[in-house]
Amino acid sequence: MSGRSPGVDLSVVVPAYNEEERLGPTLTAITRYLGDGEGRWGEWEVIVADDGSTDGTGDVVTALGHPGVQLVTSPRNRGKGHALRLGVAASRGRRVLVTDADLAAPIEELERLDKALSGGHSAAIGSRSVPGAAIGTHQHRVRELLGRAGNFLIRATAVPGIRDTQCGFKLFEGDKAREVFAASRLEGWGIDVEVLQQFRRRDWAVTEVPVRWSHQPGSKVAPLDYARVLADLGRLRARAIRPADLLATALFLLMAVALYSGRFFDPGHRYFPDSLQDQNQWEWFFAVTADNVAHLRNPLFSDLQGFPDGVNLMANTVMLGVSVPFAPLTLLAGPAVSLSVCMTLGLAVTAAAWYRLIVKRVVQRRPAALVGASLAAFAPPMVSHANAHPNFVILFMIPLIIERALRLCAGTRVVRDGIVLGLMAAYQIFLGEEPFLLAGLGMTLFAASYALVRRDVARRSWRPLLKGLLIGGAVCLPLVAYPLYWQFAGPQSYTSVLHGDNAGNSPLSLLAFAERSLIAGNEQTANALSLNPTEQNAFYGWPLVALAFTIVVRLWEQTLVRALAFTAVGAALLSLGPKIRIPLTDLVYPGPWALLAHKPLFESVIEGRVAMICAPALGMLLAVAVDRLLATTGRGVRYVGLLAVLLALLPLVPAPLKSVDRVGVPAFFADGMWKSYVHDGESLVPLPLPDPGAAEALHWQTAAGLGFKMPGGYYNGPYGKDRIGIYGASPRFTSNMLRDVRYSGRIPVIGKNWRAQAQRDFAYWKAGALVVAPQPNDDALRKAVQQLTGRPGKWTGGVWVWDLHGGS
Repeated sequence: MSGRSPGVDLSVVVPAYNEEERLGPTLTAITRYLGDGEGRWGEWEVIVADDGSTDGTGDVVTALGHPGVQLVTSPRNRGKGHALRLGVAASRGRRVLVTDADLAAPIEELERLDKALSGGHSAAIGSRSVPGAAIGTHQHRVRELLGRAGNFLIRATAVPGIRDTQCGFKLFEGDKAREVFAASRLEGWGIDVEVLQQFRRRDWAVTEVPVRWSHQPGSKVAPLDYARVLADLGRLRARAIRPADLLATALFLLMAVALYSGRFFDPGHRYFPDSLQDQNQWEWFFAVTADNVAHLRNPLFSDLQGFPDGVNLMANTVMLGVSVPFAPLTLLAGPAVSLSVCMTLGLAVTAAAWYRLIVKRVVQRRPAALVGASLAAFAPPMVSHANAHPNFVILFMIPLIIERALRLCAGTRVVRDGIVLGLMAAYQIFLGEEPFLLAGLGMTLFAASYALVRRDVARRSWRPLLKGLLIGGAVCLPLVAYPLYWQFAGPQSYTSVLHGDNAGNSPLSLLAFAERSLIAGNEQTANALSLNPTEQNAFYGWPLVALAFTIVVRLWEQTLVRALAFTAVGAALLSLGPKIRIPLTDLVYPGPWALLAHKPLFESVIEGRVAMICAPALGMLLAVAVDRLLATTGRGVRYVGLLAVLLALLPLVPAPLKSVDRVGVPAFFADGMWKSYVHDGESLVPLPLPDPGAAEALHWQTAAGLGFKMPGGYYNGPYGKDRIGIYGASPRFTSNMLRDVRYSGRIPVIGKNWRAQAQRDFAYWKAGALVVAPQPNDDALRKAVQQLTGRPGKWTGGVWVWDLHGGS
């Protein structure tokens, strides 16, 4: 730095606080070693930074009387960080050695650090944790364990790859040390981490050097200091967050709250009608998981619905990855509140995760990443699933998994990244297996296309990637083996869920607008091109498709753009299903999905959902384009391009999800009247049985605190000897007949055979009581049940009840 004396080659900075007893021998050892080096170290200086000592620390320096040793002091004790900042600021050397006053690492180890620094590094830090290090006298075992735990947290949160940040023996290039220490802010022991973090951010090479080290008595590190280091880490993490990133996250949260505003502020009394019966189902999943956690029951199974056979929860979308952590909130505030908060936060966090990935891997400019992440998380298919499917909304692990896989391709820390990837994969399995499968399909499309264009990158990457994937699999499989066994071979498991051969998207749905598009939405068109309001899986709109085509043509030279284009087009084609019907004609052609339709796992996928892969691919294409536009110097080109992006996205801005007042729970359930009708081991039977078309009884059950069991329900379970997956319980004669009465209002002729069959079905369900609540054709239902039981029902608590304990 200008203004520094060019004659000083080495500065040694020793921070000291109340070191009267240990400082003298330390200074003697340092000065003797540097002075006896026959010019090895050139001109040198030793700076003692006295951090407001209350003993004779300063007098030790004065008494030594060495011309090469100087003292700088602080009027009061402020911490090691302040002392080092003071000492390094006073230094003049081309290189600066920072060493603790106890000289736990002998001054002779400077030779090793100097060689490392001469090898092209900007900082060489002594380490007790790399091969070649030698520890003479160990610390107390507890202190060592605390130190290792602290180093693990430091690696995970601040300076990955550095095993020992806290060894007090570090050599820096002088000018860089003075720059970084001057910019530091921490006052305490966390200064070491902050400085190394700043070196990393400036791309200044740091290397760990094995040293000899021995614990010295009289350490100034108290047990409470470990907690202070953790607090310093928290401050570093907070300071590392850019204001733009905080703003982006706040905007994502605001967007999610706006989307869910119809339910968010009163979730217990509002219902999303476009969720069909899924809101009832998901609230039940959250409620039963919390109940299982609270009572230490198996979270993979329940017989509260589907009684007496029960429900294989692992084979259903119970999302243990969030329903278990949210169990306290569910128990405290109810499943409606828990589900609402979970989906709102999950959507916002997912957008933030895509934003982070795009910033780290795709573009440099934050506004471009904001645009791309907004489309990735709030694209029309995501908004459609936001009505009812948290497993397709809470996708924050997918960008993290993608980023970790990209790290593996670099091959720098394959073992560590493989382990982390395995843990991430295990957690994603407990969030949603179908989204994970689709994400894997999207990553495969991207990797294949990228490898075709950049074969040199593929040759460098495939070995570390494969090794990391194998390590990840070895970590993941033991964690998920038993739950997966339960899912595929446990009670009430099934082989596959068949959705028919018409679950693919129409080609027109890729160009049309979704129902919930604020400006261009058309309910009639959207419903005609989709299975239902929760499965509008494409609907990107023709302006966005046209803009994406223009971006690809304009930026075709970029490998990333080609790979993203191939991924989006491949996913769109696969989403059309095994048979592609050409619009406005009778022509039908085989689709590429036919190659996967009957493969294990894929056979249960609703193929139209594959189009959801297009959302992040299109989002990243937009981010690349916006980043290029923001960098261009031509004002006209920039404004025209940004206007095109705006016009393409504006029709896709979603309106808040539709919500209606929720029908109240009958007092029979809400006030506990049911308790006198159901004995231990019995069920309460709502008629007709709850099913995917009418699952309000699940809401009654959760309102009753899951106090009773019931047959039927809304879940996936096995049917027949082949155990094919169906929605709801295996049908029985009585349940089928009463369901038909509900929808038609017509009662069949009920004679002796029907009554005998009803007796068998009631006995199978272990029914304590039958209930008919107000509903369409409820008068016909009441009469049918009266004929089946041979007695009239009793009107109580807003429902008709038949007590079966006296016989029927």
